[in-house]
Amino acid sequence: MTAIRPLVAGNWKMHGLAANLAELKSLQDLLAMEPQPAADVMICPPATLLAQARYFLSKSDILLGAQDCHPDSQGPHTGDISAEMLADAGAKAVIVGHSERRTDYGETDAVVSQKAGAAHRAGLAAIICIGERGRERQDGATLDIVKRQLDGSLPPAATAANTIIAYEPVWAIGTGWTPTPEDVAAVHAFIRGRLGDELGGEGSAMRILYGGSVKPSNARELLTVPNVNGALVGGASLKATDFYAILSAYSGTGGRGR
Repeated sequence: MTAIRPLVAGNWKMHGLAANLAELKSLQDLLAMEPQPAADVMICPPATLLAQARYFLSKSDILLGAQDCHPDSQGPHTGDISAEMLADAGAKAVIVGHSERRTDYGETDAVVSQKAGAAHRAGLAAIICIGERGRERQDGATLDIVKRQLDGSLPPAATAANTIIAYEPVWAIGTGWTPTPEDVAAVHAFIRGRLGDELGGEGSAMRILYGGSVKPSNARELLTVPNVNGALVGGASLKATDFYAILSAYSGTGGRGR
């Protein structure tokens, strides 16, 4: 299989004011050093910072992403933001189906699929999040949950160019706990096989990120697991030094994640 270029995306969640954009400048300075990580880099700040972040990153290779979108392109949806609005603000991708959205707002696989389709409609890549809860893991249902969410959340037009899968075991997000590399390898291999069955060559080339308490101390161990093509990073992406330390797992590797 041809090597898949990794992506490391930072999800700032509901953190960050204008002053925090200074971290983007710090990250750019760090990425200018040698050796440069052999990976694509993305930051997904709150929607309020997208336009300003676009300015900060205008002379940078760092990609700009968003955290959610509404399925419709416009309409009477007070407080919501369409994928077209995100693209207009400078975003190149949008996270959909994050476990916090699924839990806090009851988003179903069907809704996630609609949002991913909206991202494609607006010319954005969709980062589709899937993953099991702690109880589901204890019950041995991890692969069943992953299969259901993956099958139900993929929109019809999904390709390797416009869709990225992020496996985030819910019990590991923000807890400091992570599955073993062997556990991650098993789930990512399952996802890769399922994508291949559903999408053929496109599924074989699609990036599969790992997320869930990724930090500098475990990044190299997790990001060198087969079929792990990068990471979706939460809290550790808020500080440029921490995020760069995670990116450094790809320094001088020439790309990993076959």
